[in-house]
Amino acid sequence: MAVATVRRRRCFLLVLGTAIAIAASLFGAASGAALVGDSCKASSTSDGGGCGKGLRCTTCVPPPGTGPAACARTTPIDPKTHGTGLPFNRYSWLTTHNSFAVVGTKSPLGSAIISPPNQEDSVSEQLKNGVRGLMLDAYDFNDAVWFCHSFHGRCLPFTAYVPALSVLTEVRVFLEANPSEVVTVFLEDYAAPGSLSNAFNAAGLSKYWFPESLMPSPSKGGGDDWPLLKDMIADNHRLIVFTSKKGKQGTEGLAYQWDYVVETQYGSEGMSDGGCPKRSESRPMDSKAQSLVLLNFFTSNPSQSWACSNNSAPLISRLNACYQASGNRWPNYIAVDFYMRSNGGGAPLATDVANGRLQCGRDSITYCKPSSAPAPASASSPSPAPAASPSSPGPAPGPANSYYSTTG
Repeated sequence: MAVATVRRRRCFLLVLGTAIAIAASLFGAASGAALVGDSCKASSTSDGGGCGKGLRCTTCVPPPGTGPAACARTTPIDPKTHGTGLPFNRYSWLTTHNSFAVVGTKSPLGSAIISPPNQEDSVSEQLKNGVRGLMLDAYDFNDAVWFCHSFHGRCLPFTAYVPALSVLTEVRVFLEANPSEVVTVFLEDYAAPGSLSNAFNAAGLSKYWFPESLMPSPSKGGGDDWPLLKDMIADNHRLIVFTSKKGKQGTEGLAYQWDYVVETQYGSEGMSDGGCPKRSESRPMDSKAQSLVLLNFFTSNPSQSWACSNNSAPLISRLNACYQASGNRWPNYIAVDFYMRSNGGGAPLATDVANGRLQCGRDSITYCKPSSAPAPASASSPSPAPAASPSSPGPAPGPANSYYSTTG
């Protein structure tokens, strides 16, 4: 390996370590609070095990809950910290895969849920912790739309997590209480025409809808910047909804996702070392006709222990690999399972790195300054940070397939 490459990697690790330390101090500023990586008491939940704000006490030793516990981040630095004057596609947002599939959920139907969970807290708590992208699998079931894992392509009582109206109401309550926040919903859509729009309307979300007509799509030339974030907030266009089902734009106002977003392959198949394959429905990752980039990084079979490893150094490394594969663009959405689990900074840190690169060309948003002028178009995709240390472990791959659908 060239000496210069080794030096760049060492430099990156030093810079990244400093960013972690600064972010840790921001989230652990309370007097006496433990910081990222500090020992804590996993059995103490009332005070987060003694960890600071934006952290929680967790362990990455399988099974979860055993072994030494340390403070890990749950919350990214607010992407809006240095202003809202950039186009929406110049921000990156922490995103949860199968946001509805929460550990310990008891079916409203009284059935035992046997399909594996992907997250550890409610959608309301996810939003409170800085998650701004929600991936939801929608099915017609039990005379309503439900968010559900499928079993042989069907939603059944033992795979049905929650009625869509319940989760969408949580989103509406959050938007009402937080008038400067924008949320994106990605729908893996198996619902009949009209079902989802009815659910969104019933939840009171239509007043926050970002119109599909204002999105920069290929049919309008494509590849253009989105509106400024501050204008989206001022116009109350604070809910962006994408569907996987083509043809619902005109009838329901649901934007077809891959007209606007390029997306990496989901599941273990998409986690091969060094690569950044696209999801089959997506345009090529380097297609500039789509202005938004979605990075998936989770195994086919969800695992809290694997997430601990994958949401750490391998995720940071994947940012770099996908930067090049995505036409020198950083991800606008970083989607993971068990977003609160990592060996330290985790998915929140990855979001900070992407925002630093997108907003000011630095290794973390920690280093951006409020007075910094927006970078010109030619600088909107700064060169990648050096790769993570060669000694960093690769992703925990998990089985290639699971017994239930993992397309969403």
